[in-house]
Amino acid sequence: MTTDTIRPDLTGTLGEVSAKVEAAMHADLDQSLAGSDDLLREVVSYALFGGGKRIRPFLCVQASRCCGRDDATLYTLAAAIEYLHTATLMHDDVVDHAPLRRGRQTTAKRYSLEDAILAGDWLHTRSLYMVGKLTGVDGLDTFCAATAAMVNGEFVQKRLSGDCRATEEEYFGVIKQKTGNLIASACALGAVYAGAKPAQKEALQQYGQQIGLAFQIVDDLLDYTAREEQTGKEVGNDFKEGKVTLPLIRALAKADVRERDSMARLMQGDRTKPEAQEAIFAAIDRLGGFKSAAETAQKHIDQAMQTLDRLAAEPISNNETVALLRELAGFILVRKK
Repeated sequence: MTTDTIRPDLTGTLGEVSAKVEAAMHADLDQSLAGSDDLLREVVSYALFGGGKRIRPFLCVQASRCCGRDDATLYTLAAAIEYLHTATLMHDDVVDHAPLRRGRQTTAKRYSLEDAILAGDWLHTRSLYMVGKLTGVDGLDTFCAATAAMVNGEFVQKRLSGDCRATEEEYFGVIKQKTGNLIASACALGAVYAGAKPAQKEALQQYGQQIGLAFQIVDDLLDYTAREEQTGKEVGNDFKEGKVTLPLIRALAKADVRERDSMARLMQGDRTKPEAQEAIFAAIDRLGGFKSAAETAQKHIDQAMQTLDRLAAEPISNNETVALLRELAGFILVRKK
C-alpha cells in the first residue's frame, strides 16, 4: 500500500469525523471558555486548530460505531481525546524546546513557555472532566491510567537519554506508555461509550495498543529518514535529544566493539553537529537498523489485524467500520508525517 492507494473510504471517513469533532470542539470551547481571558482562548484555539489528522478521536468514533453507537455526543467524547493529545504535544514541545509542529511555530514558540504550559493544563483538565461525564468511572479509570503512564514514560526516556546500553525492553516500555496507551484508551473509550461487551472492548483496546506501537516506531524512523517539509517539524531531533530509539538499538545489536564505541561517542558528544547526525544515520543504515525497525512495525500491524478478526466475529460489530480500521492500520506503515 502507498499513500496513493489508500482507499477513498478511509480518507472520506477521516474527513467526516474530523469535521464533526472540530464542530464539537468549537461548541465546547464556546461554552467552557465563556468569560475566560482572551489570551487563554487564543492559545487554546491556536493549539487545537493547527492541522493534524485527528487519528485518536477517529479511533474513538470508529470503536463506538463498531459496537453499535453513533450519536452527536460521541464527537464530544472524541474531542476530549483530542484535547488531551494536544495538551501532551504542547508540553512535549516545551520539554524538547521544539520550534516547529505541523509546519508552523509550536505554541511555546508562538506565544511563551508559560502560555503553552498553562493552556495545556487547561486542556488536560477539561478532557478529564468530559471523559468522566460521558463514560463514568470505567472510562475515567482507563483515561487516567493512560495519562499517568505518559508522564512516567517521559521520566524513563529522560533517564535513558544518550545511553547506548538502553535495552529493547526499556524502549518498548517507554513507547507503550507514551504512545500506545493513549491510542489504546481512545479505542477503549469508544467501546465503553457504546456499552460494548468485554470481548469487544478488549479486542479494540489491543488493536489500539498494537497500532500505537507501530505508529511510534514509524515516527522514530521518520525522525531519521524523512524531510522537514514532509513531517512539518524538525527532523533529527531524537538524535539531538539523545533518545535511544529502535533503529539505533537494532543497529547497536549488530555492531562490533569498534562500531559500538564509535556510535556511543556520537551519542555522548555534540549531537547538534551535522556531521554527527550524518555519521549516526550512516551507521544505523549500514547495520540494518532502519530495515529491522520497519519489519517490527509491520509485525505489530499484523497483530492488530488479528485482533480485528476477533472483533469482526462479534454479532453486533459493524464490518464496514472494521474494514476502515484495517485500512488505517495499513496507512500507519506508509505515512510520511
